[in-house]
Amino acid sequence: HQGRGGEVMDYRADFPILSTMLGKRRLVYLDNAATTQKPTCVLEAGRLYYEQQNSNIHRGAHYLSRLATEEHEKARETVADFLHAASSREVIFTSGCTAGINLVAQTLALSGLIGAGDEIIVTTDAHHSNIVPWQMLCGRVGAKLLPVPLTPELTFDMEAYHRLLSSRTRLVAVPYISNALGAINPVQQIIADARRNNPATLVLVDGAQSTAHLPVNVQELGCDFYAFSGHKVYAPTGTGALWGREEVLEMLPPWLGGGEMISEVTFEKTSYNPLPFKYEAGTPNIGGNIVLAAALRYVQEIGLPKIDAHEMALPRRMYDGLQELGVNILGPRDSRGALISITVPGVHHYDLGTLLDQMAIAVRTGHHCCQPFMQSIGITGTTRYSFALYNTMDEVDSALSATARALDMLHDAGDEHVLPVRDDVHLQLRAHQVLIDQHGVFNALRENQLHIARQLRIVMRTRCAGGARCCRPRRGSGRCPRRRRQ
Repeated sequence: HQGRGGEVMDYRADFPILSTMLGKRRLVYLDNAATTQKPTCVLEAGRLYYEQQNSNIHRGAHYLSRLATEEHEKARETVADFLHAASSREVIFTSGCTAGINLVAQTLALSGLIGAGDEIIVTTDAHHSNIVPWQMLCGRVGAKLLPVPLTPELTFDMEAYHRLLSSRTRLVAVPYISNALGAINPVQQIIADARRNNPATLVLVDGAQSTAHLPVNVQELGCDFYAFSGHKVYAPTGTGALWGREEVLEMLPPWLGGGEMISEVTFEKTSYNPLPFKYEAGTPNIGGNIVLAAALRYVQEIGLPKIDAHEMALPRRMYDGLQELGVNILGPRDSRGALISITVPGVHHYDLGTLLDQMAIAVRTGHHCCQPFMQSIGITGTTRYSFALYNTMDEVDSALSATARALDMLHDAGDEHVLPVRDDVHLQLRAHQVLIDQHGVFNALRENQLHIARQLRIVMRTRCAGGARCCRPRRGSGRCPRRRRQ
């Protein structure tokens, strides 16, 4: 794989799972905003670590401990290089973006830098992980959380943001790319305006949806914190990193206590390790962090500019095709990342997602951990298509064809000739979506959902003698049994 040139699509073969067949159809995976698939080099890096390098790191006198320590700290340097950090001391390994944001919120709460009457600014379309930690901080210290509204076009409202900035603003937390809308926020201007309002204002960028798609230079951005998850950039789940400006991290206290984060411990006092170790209590995810670095090197080898150019063409084509289907596309066509969310009047997002699944198209449905945003525009959820470097134009066309077919089926579900079972099917699908939305229950319901979806598909694909899709005529009779019952 090293040194291989060619187009981005040459790399599709690196992802074994993409050869999955669902019946006679090949899987079309368009759920990359939730998690990306893993290339062979990443899978092999994990196996290599556990077969040849596995040991606890730091302080070990033996060969494997030294080897694992060396590989782990090389991984930290890889992350620093990927983010263009000034030093690897600024890179803290975490279990993901959520953990990174919580680390910042908790240490700020302990620091005394934010107090009663201070204000924290977030965005209306933020992920719950970039809202709830700040709510918890506000509740603890008496600060106030202020959301920036969106424009009617569902973009960041810069004028409203300027009105919210004040002498009480202590922190601004913004997603680089909205996971609900796909909108690329003007983060550099947001950061510059926060600094202009008050140079002491801290700024955190949620990079969960940007790290796999756009080149990131934290020094040029000018933020104080940048958090991302490994599993959304071709690495395993449970990996990620928080970058923090060194002088800010030095100023903040540690959060978790235990081994590794200490320099010396007595019953009277504990002194803490220098950066980054004072924020990494306990045994880290050594193998996961090493594999995270392998994933980042994989992306670097291909080149983020090339990936970005390829990926941006996919949502544009998807956007244009969806417009022709008459669906409601959230947000503008341009200035968007590699995802598109839609709603369809009279069609529940889970019904659409279930039928797409039956046609081997994997998408995400629901509120996408953005309930305040969904509530702000009066919906419960969307159907989201999201792309990665291995997706193709052919897959976009397949998704558009499947969406058109599914919508035709769902719209026909309102036909007056449809059997009463149709209402039962939809009620069951809705009930299951409520459970999923509220509790995340999926696997236990999976088989029943598929059975219901098959019922729905069978009912809608047959036509009675009168031309309406309802039930299959009795074999040989040529007559519709529903009409006979009437």
